[in-house]
Formats: sequence, C-alpha cells, structure tokens
Amino acid sequence: MKHQIVTAIKAILFFTILTGVAYPLLITGIVQLAFRQKANGSIVFQKGKPIGSTLIGQSFTSEKYFWPRPSAVSYNPELSGATNLGPTSSKLRQQIEQRRKDFIQRNYLPQNTVVPAEMVTCSASGLDPHISPEAAMLQLDRVAKARGLNSRQRGEVEEIIHQLSLEKSELALGDARVNVFELNLRINQLQ
Repeated sequence: MKHQIVTAIKAILFFTILTGVAYPLLITGIVQLAFRQKANGSIVFQKGKPIGSTLIGQSFTSEKYFWPRPSAVSYNPELSGATNLGPTSSKLRQQIEQRRKDFIQRNYLPQNTVVPAEMVTCSASGLDPHISPEAAMLQLDRVAKARGLNSRQRGEVEEIIHQLSLEKSELALGDARVNVFELNLRINQLQ
C-alpha cells in the first residue's frame, strides 16, 4: 500500500508540473512569439502611453467621435456584465425608448428613423467595441459637422467605415461590424 501512495504522489506531482507549469509556459511563449499584440490585450499606444484597446469598448461622448453602444457597466472591464432587466421589464422598455429618442435627436435624424438595436441596448458584457456599419453611417453627418469636414473628407470617412466593416465581416462569421475605437483613431489621423 505504501508503494501505491508513493506512486500516486509522484504522478500528482508530475502532472501538476506538466499541466500546471510546463504546458502554460509553453503556450504563453508560443502566443507571445506568434501573436504578441493580441496576447497582450491589443493595447494601442500613442506617444508611448496606452490610449485604449481594440478589444474593449470605451466611452466617446464628444460630437466629433462615433459613439459605441451603451454599456451597463460604464465600460469598466473589471465589472464586465449586463443589466438584470428582462424583456418584460417596463424600465428596460423606457430606457430603450429614451436611448432611441436621444440617438435620433443628437444625430439630427428624422423621427421615424429606425435606430439599430445595438445603439439602444447594452451588450452582454457591457464592453462590446463594435457597432453595425448602419449605426456608424447614421452618425456620420453629426461627426462630419462637428469636425467641419468637407465633402471629400466626409467621403474618406465613409470609405473608412466601409473598409473596417469589410475587414471584420471577412474574418469572422456573422454580421459586418465596425470597431468604434479603430474608426475614431482613423478619423483622427485624417485631420
């Protein structure tokens, strides 16, 4: 029996080192070599300082920027989560209607505009960095006006929206989407 206990302890130690230390170190090393940017959170730096991540949504409230979808956690990655309001909640319906009215008003749109769902509802994580190309196009006039873009520059921003939505839809299954952070970075580079 003593021999069996010693063998079991050796096996536990061996597999603990193999699966708990060696394997994670090997995989971390491979990922750091092959996908360094993504493995480190896709952080974007400007002048040596981190300004955001392309993987985590963040708040943009200025008229000069495209806005992301609402967040139930105020874009705090430490709190990641959704609202607890369900589909029958009158409070949720009121929030959605208020967000719809605000989106239409702040983007100078006709009252009968169909607002994409992602602009009036929060994502499950509260950190979704993407919106649909339609949602971006509905914001284009506001952004162009706030930045004083001429028709050529406005066309360039429209092309950026198109390029970003194509890149995302070709790489993954599902609907085309635009990363709001990347879009705002690109339009900053135009001016």
